[in-house]
Amino acid sequence: MPWRADDYATSMRRLALEVREKAIEIANALLEQGMDEGKAIRIAIAQAHQWAARRGIDDDGRR
Repeated sequence: MPWRADDYATSMRRLALEVREKAIEIANALLEQGMDEGKAIRIAIAQAHQWAARRGIDDDGRR
């Protein structure tokens, strides 16, 4: 099931908005490639954290 900004995996709810949006984008791309939903969520969150760190964005959304 593809996620949206207003409908996403529960495990993404504590992410800062910008990080959550990136995680949703990554997770949806992984799902399109046929990945299992649970695995897609875990990978997407981890990659979104890395993406945010490279841009100097804290987990709470501050730069």
